[in-house]
Amino acid sequence: MKKIQHIVLVKFPAHKAHRMADLASALEGLRKKMPGFLAIQGGAYSSPEGLNQGYTHGFIMTFADAAARDHYLTDPDHEKLKQAFLPDLEGVVAFDFEAS
Repeated sequence: MKKIQHIVLVKFPAHKAHRMADLASALEGLRKKMPGFLAIQGGAYSSPEGLNQGYTHGFIMTFADAAARDHYLTDPDHEKLKQAFLPDLEGVVAFDFEAS
C-alpha cells in the first residue's frame, strides 16, 4: 500500500490569522486519535516567489493508506473541525497524492 499525502492550503484573512494555532492544534488532536494518520506539518507561507495566490498557510498530512485518509475525511470530529474553522477562511484547497 502507498502512503497518501494530503495537502491543505488555507486563506486566513489578516484579522483571523491568529486562528492558525488553534487549527494546527485541532488537527494534531485528530492525528493522535486516528489510526493511520501518521504525521502532520504546517505553517505560514514563507516563499519570496509570491505564487501563493493569497493562501496564507498550509498543511501536509501523511496517511498510511487511502483507507486511513478516507476515514479521516468522513470522521465526525473532522466534520466538527470544519464547522469550527471554515467560517474564518477565505479559501481552502485540498490536494492528495500517493507517495512512492
